Amino acid sequence: MLSAMGIGFATLFILVSMIVLLLAGMPLGFLTGFVALGVSYLWFDTGAVMQMVAGRVSDFTEGYTFVAVPMFVLMASLLDKTGIAKDLYNAMRIIAGRLKGGVAVQSMAVAVVLATMCGIIGGEIVLLGMIALPQMLRLGYNKNLAIGTVVAGGALGTMMPPSIVLIIYGLTANTSIGDLFLGAVPAALILAGMYMTYILAICHIKPGYGPAMDAEELGQLTRADLIKIARDISMPLMIAVWILGSIYGGIASVTESACMGVVAVMIVATLRRELTFTVVFDALIQTIRTVGMIIWVGIGATMLIGVYNLMGGDKFVSNMILSLDISPLTVILFMMAILIVLGMFLDWIGVAMLTMPIFVPIITQLGYDPVWFGVLFCVNMQVSFLSPPFGPAAFYLKSVAPPDISLTDIFKSVWPFIIMQIMTMGILIAFPEVITFMYS
Repeated sequence: MLSAMGIGFATLFILVSMIVLLLAGMPLGFLTGFVALGVSYLWFDTGAVMQMVAGRVSDFTEGYTFVAVPMFVLMASLLDKTGIAKDLYNAMRIIAGRLKGGVAVQSMAVAVVLATMCGIIGGEIVLLGMIALPQMLRLGYNKNLAIGTVVAGGALGTMMPPSIVLIIYGLTANTSIGDLFLGAVPAALILAGMYMTYILAICHIKPGYGPAMDAEELGQLTRADLIKIARDISMPLMIAVWILGSIYGGIASVTESACMGVVAVMIVATLRRELTFTVVFDALIQTIRTVGMIIWVGIGATMLIGVYNLMGGDKFVSNMILSLDISPLTVILFMMAILIVLGMFLDWIGVAMLTMPIFVPIITQLGYDPVWFGVLFCVNMQVSFLSPPFGPAAFYLKSVAPPDISLTDIFKSVWPFIIMQIMTMGILIAFPEVITFMYS
């Protein structure tokens, strides 16, 4: 029996089993569930344990707040299938095109606006990859700068509320999602501000990196053009205000605001005469696939963590970390390093489900705010979205990038943005009040 070897050996056995199965190509959702069943049998040899684990899985999938996940994914899918985001980009391009690096900066600004309506990175990166990247390359932008802007900007969807990452963290850590949304806003704006500052600085130092659009291409704007620009910018902003305003104003819960967001996007799409049966059907199919993946990963991770905690694993890890002769700040930095390494190989959902039930009680014992730690986790996951070898943002962009842009080109382009993400983590660790003042 595995129990005779002790919890330390069992922990090592679980880690090795997961690595071997990952290398064998087993999907993470099935992998974690398979390991949970095997370890449960070897440690307990009883079916009662799995009944308790089944109860945890049921609580996870039946949680009222979890309804927000498919709603926000559906909203992002509808934006992806309609022309709302495309027209927003084209309108802002005309405004920012006269500035060196302006098209890249406005691409980042569009990414922030889209982030307030999406909460996921896939659709946003694909959208920017199809619209912004060809435009910047056509205008003569440095290839690496254009690629990095699209990938890093698209990943902001997981930072700016309504972020799916924050929702999943709130569910796993049993933390207020409303407070997480409030705390994430300044962190997301700091990160986006650093991106924009970097773009403007490098285009000022090296003008050839981001040339301005010529006056002939921008042309003379007529009254009709100005009205169209105003409409194309105001409608997406109204959706963002509708969603975030309902949450922060106390009008609706996170789940209710997700439903309101779907309604808002459908109303705007109807006014634009773009809400067709095909658009809705394709958006629903995309939503089912995305949410199905999230649920399966969540079920598997919940099973594994449930079994591991029943074995005493949470106490083992907690006692091991707290017994080390290191400062609480060093513990936080150690956790951030672990998350970065895990994020290089695992999907963020799996990282959250596997680590947060163990990490959050430890940081609470150390006297840290779990909401602050949740925002830190979200910034940390920005690194995982971009970093090789399995950064999902790179693969999303590769799926729509021109054929001459390779994965190697994409991963080479993201390093300045990864450095800025790590710098943002450092700022939030050194000055936690940047986050906490929003909800305290």
